[in-house]
Amino acid sequence: MRIMGLDYGSKTVGVAISDALLLTAQGIEIVRREREEKLRQTLARLETLIKEYKVEKIVLGYPKNMDGTEGIRCEKTLEFKEILERRTGLEVILWDERLTTVAAEEWMDEVGMKKRESRKKYVDMLAAVLILQEYLDAIKKEA
Repeated sequence: MRIMGLDYGSKTVGVAISDALLLTAQGIEIVRREREEKLRQTLARLETLIKEYKVEKIVLGYPKNMDGTEGIRCEKTLEFKEILERRTGLEVILWDERLTTVAAEEWMDEVGMKKRESRKKYVDMLAAVLILQEYLDAIKKEA
């Protein structure tokens, strides 16, 4: 079994996949979106990755505000969750993603990634890795 982690944004979707033992998350791709309201190509690409990696569950970052309230991005994420569940038939778990982008930026600082253009290319995928890894760590603690 593998789990897919997603960092859903208006322009990109960062994608991560767990290993078969559900121990680690690896970033695999950033799906670029032409327009926020258009999802057909994004969903088609995600379905291809789901089949390729034999994904059985999806963890979707849920972008609450720092004070815990839910804004417009949460509404759009909930809509995306419903569409994903309908299209894939998989369970989609919402996971609090507060500070994942900040953590991804800090990690890039630590490894010395300096060029802004390079950082923009990877931040959403790294955020997806962090979302999925936090979920994997949480289910290990429950076991």
